[in-house]
Amino acid sequence: MRILSITAQKPHSTGSGVYLTGLVKGFAALGQEQAVVAGVYQDDLLHFPEGTRVYPVYFQSGQLPFAIAGMSDEMPYESTIYSQMTDSMAEAFRTAFLERIGQAAEEFSPDLILCHHLYLLTSIVREAFPHHRVAGICHGTGLRQMKKNGLWGEYIRENIQKLDQIFCLHQEQMEEVARVYGADREKIELLGAGYDDSIFHILPDIGNCTCGTKPGEEEETKQLQKREKRLIYAGKLSEKKGVMSLLRSMSYIREQNLTLWLAGGWGNKEEYSEICQLASSCPYPVEFLGRLSQEELARRMNEADVFVLPSFYEGLPLVVVEALACGLRVVCSDLPGVRPWILEKIGKCPVEFVALPSIIHTDEPVKEELPEFERRLAEAVERSLDSTEQPDLSKVALLSWTGISRRILEVCEKEN
Repeated sequence: MRILSITAQKPHSTGSGVYLTGLVKGFAALGQEQAVVAGVYQDDLLHFPEGTRVYPVYFQSGQLPFAIAGMSDEMPYESTIYSQMTDSMAEAFRTAFLERIGQAAEEFSPDLILCHHLYLLTSIVREAFPHHRVAGICHGTGLRQMKKNGLWGEYIRENIQKLDQIFCLHQEQMEEVARVYGADREKIELLGAGYDDSIFHILPDIGNCTCGTKPGEEEETKQLQKREKRLIYAGKLSEKKGVMSLLRSMSYIREQNLTLWLAGGWGNKEEYSEICQLASSCPYPVEFLGRLSQEELARRMNEADVFVLPSFYEGLPLVVVEALACGLRVVCSDLPGVRPWILEKIGKCPVEFVALPSIIHTDEPVKEELPEFERRLAEAVERSLDSTEQPDLSKVALLSWTGISRRILEVCEKEN
């Protein structure tokens, strides 16, 4: 099958970008021919499997004289917020992307056009290519944009309904897609998330310091408890990702030899400044790792003990699966759909789910409830640090990108 993957933003950054890149690798492993259209800057380097045709659409250019349109309001790079886009900007966006997608369609002749995010660009593609098979993948942020701003809302809803297939990350998201877009439930398929098992796995030269302790090894366990323990967070450094709450929660953790690693870029300068201030007053050392490559992140995960994701909104966080694959215990906000998906796909595993505060406007926590959330977060971190439970790596390994890619092919070939 000839597959054209499309995204309006950088394909190697943020969770949805990693998802797209992972699927491209998965399809390549299955012998599929591919092309990619992506919104980027002219100095961005794109890395895809050999033979993949790439059609970049350049922002901050004469044709698109504004920053990349980001699906989240805080992106880890310079971006335009969709709610602040004017109609003229949206028209320029449409013209620029259709020019490149039209070129790709003519030169590559795709059997399947696979669009990421159920939002503006996917709707434009569906309308412009009525005779092609067009499928969309929901990453959650499209739903958030539909709820929070009215940019071409009816146009988007109408064209999302016309997609040949819609793939969702978990069951609750499937229900929400049907409700928000009015999509035919018969077209909606559960896909889930995957990870790159060639990158995220136990590294034999490092290994998690507390992972693998066996019953009866009391003296070794005591020594492990004395050494420095490391928490790691990976993602955008923003309030809605729960980073500020994570830093405040550290003051509730009982005294021990502990360091917090924050991996990721920032999008909002004011928020980042506040995060730095909270880090400077944190009772434990905080190290900012910056943006890491997938390989660098995997290595850091192997050096850590517990992964923490205190986010207030996510689709299906791939990074949780990546952390488990590296042998980490995980503390994660009890995000809609995530717990049942993990229990179904992996079963019992060392993940502590922390009840969220009340959420308003899709992704904003009620501030009065944050102190209790932060206490719950600290308690979950303590339990994870004290635990020696390990993830079942054989079950985690079933969630590779090749398996997710194969599922897409099976669904689309069945519908042909």
